[in-house]
Amino acid sequence: MVIDAGYGNNTTFLLELEKRKLKYLGGCAKNRKVITQTEANKLQEIRLDKLAESLPVEAFTPIQLNLDKPKSVWVATKEVEISCLEGKRSIAIVMNASTFSQATDIDYFITNVSQSIATPEWIVTTYAQRNWVEVFYREAKGWLGLSEYQVRDKRSLLRHFILVFCAYTFILWHTLTGGLRRRWASKPLNSFTEALVAFRTAMSFRFFDWLNLNRDVFAAYKASLGFIWA
Repeated sequence: MVIDAGYGNNTTFLLELEKRKLKYLGGCAKNRKVITQTEANKLQEIRLDKLAESLPVEAFTPIQLNLDKPKSVWVATKEVEISCLEGKRSIAIVMNASTFSQATDIDYFITNVSQSIATPEWIVTTYAQRNWVEVFYREAKGWLGLSEYQVRDKRSLLRHFILVFCAYTFILWHTLTGGLRRRWASKPLNSFTEALVAFRTAMSFRFFDWLNLNRDVFAAYKASLGFIWA
């Protein structure tokens, strides 16, 4: 689970994730205190920004992120203890320069994923994908009615979510494969919204075509709900 920086700073939220035995990766505030081991094998409580400043240049690994615009970052990972949590967690310090003094953008992350998996590259590439989660929720809520349900029991909620997820997957798959443009549009469909409009246009035509042939069926259906379709 990739969580927002605000949630990563929320101790109660982290404790709840730990209680549920969920794996997470989230942002931390620079003033969060962690317990780390010094070179003299002594435990030291220190703020994350002070820890980052104390690390040598060799501790940071350069990583190339292949986003819309390629981006280079320098990442250092370290196992630390946090007073409210049992055991050790991996933290990552991500900078936009090779040294702390030159960096103008520094992010701090925490994860309970095992250190064998939570490498510097894994941390930054995984967190970079968080934006697509936000895109999904924005499109699913704004265009497919993810949050516009009027049911309360668990079974009905699950059915609603499944229908939305299926619709989203169907439209996204057609967008990526060019299916919607090939079948239902004569212009490029460069976004989910454009693809959805093409899909709705196609569906509205098919409903209108069916309605012309089955007006009595539709009227009977409305009558069963107590309405008069006339």
